[in-house]
Amino acid sequence: MSFRHGYYAGWRGAEYEASPDGAEVRLYSAAPADGFTEAAPGRFVRVVPAAELEHLSYVNTFCTWQGEPFVVLGEHQTWLRVEYTGGKAPVAERLGLETFDRGVYQAWAPRADVADLREETV
Repeated sequence: MSFRHGYYAGWRGAEYEASPDGAEVRLYSAAPADGFTEAAPGRFVRVVPAAELEHLSYVNTFCTWQGEPFVVLGEHQTWLRVEYTGGKAPVAERLGLETFDRGVYQAWAPRADVADLREETV
């Protein structure tokens, strides 16, 4: 399962990672496509008017790890980068989470230990 976190847009029948910027949206593709320019190796971008999009939504993947609620931020091999969403500093400390910012706690969790994976679209 691939984990999504961020903006996604439908355009001309396909779905792309997206970055809205006012009346325009940057669409990202892993492969060359018509009108896309290479922004980095294996990363192509095209700016389109937001009015041309079929949809624009924000997607999060949530899970439970060690009995507590988290959002999945990314993945690497057999690990998931998770951020605690329970809002209780003592729980974050008990779990040994890294303090990313004030009130923001993250960790690398073994994928096999994560349960209840679910995607929510806003």
